[in-house]
Amino acid sequence: MRVLGLMSGTSADGVDAVLAEFSGLTSRPRWSLIHSAFCSYPSDLRKRMLAVAQGEATPAAAFLELAEAITDHQAKAAEACDPDRSASLVGCHGQTIWHRPPDCDTRGQSRRGSSWQMLQGPLLAQILQRPVVYDFRAADLALGGQGAPLVPMADAALIGRIEGWRALLNLGGIANITLIPPSRGPDRKKPVLGWDCGPANSLIDLAMTVFSDGKERCDKNGAMAALGQVMDEPLTSWLREPYFLKRAPKSTGRELFGRKDLERRLSELQPACPEDQMATLTALTAAVVAQDLQHLSDLDLPLPVEMVVAGGGRRNRTLMRELQARCHGLRVRPSDELGLPCETREAMVFALLAWWHHRNHPGNAPSITGSQRSCVLGVRAEPA
Repeated sequence: MRVLGLMSGTSADGVDAVLAEFSGLTSRPRWSLIHSAFCSYPSDLRKRMLAVAQGEATPAAAFLELAEAITDHQAKAAEACDPDRSASLVGCHGQTIWHRPPDCDTRGQSRRGSSWQMLQGPLLAQILQRPVVYDFRAADLALGGQGAPLVPMADAALIGRIEGWRALLNLGGIANITLIPPSRGPDRKKPVLGWDCGPANSLIDLAMTVFSDGKERCDKNGAMAALGQVMDEPLTSWLREPYFLKRAPKSTGRELFGRKDLERRLSELQPACPEDQMATLTALTAAVVAQDLQHLSDLDLPLPVEMVVAGGGRRNRTLMRELQARCHGLRVRPSDELGLPCETREAMVFALLAWWHHRNHPGNAPSITGSQRSCVLGVRAEPA
């Protein structure tokens, strides 16, 4: 079955689209990547999305127009990836505007989680004239889960197992990690694990916008960070912050690691030069991943044998060097070496999650999100 996968992450730089084919066993499918495309968001649309995602007060009419614009751009990416309309199903994550994990309120009472992925699913189905599966987080949240990350079970199905534990790290706006049990030995029966580590590109990209006066969206290849020196004292202090010390299941987004958080961190790095500040923010991404891996011993788990890296941050050479230096004893390799291009991994995941929805197969796991049970993810919209 051919499926289109559409994904726009926390970085909000555009829509990644893949056309994939799935067959065979539902839990361990045979898959092939037929085509991929990327459609960057127009500058004005991206500014409006980021403003809303930072909590800026917005009229209801503007929310409606933004949802329509996002939906139209998702359709544009789908058409660019599959101009012949050969896919019979579409899986679309939508654009995350706000994510609120389960927590306790000020009185200590538990509060359910909620998450908003902006998209007009029925409209997208009508434009593409194909069924669309969307709103993937809602069912997990309704069962008391974090609603994220939703990629680990799909990761395990797509890249498979090796003889030791394998990690897959995604470096999008947020860094999330998947731990896949080995194919043999006593740990083979342990569940797949995964969580959001903390910021990946979100703070780096925002900082680059500040330092370039809005001319640059990202630190291309980590060039600016490579010119600076990591400031160890603030970095060590940051690693003691509550989210970084929190045990999984945990998830996060721009509501925690956004513009206000960047402003606070940059103030703490003054009067250092911009290059040193960028180097320290880049090191933070690698350091939170390394710290999470070091804490695996608390779960009576060994370090993974290798860490496969995907996402846009894979192209940041300085970040990759920091990961290799801080994640001692791990082989760090790009997902491209496994036939899964680093920029397309998450779109491929949502293509698979849509196929799983079609086959009535669960896409989440209590060991990852903390939900009461596994369930089928997504809502299906048919063309009118």
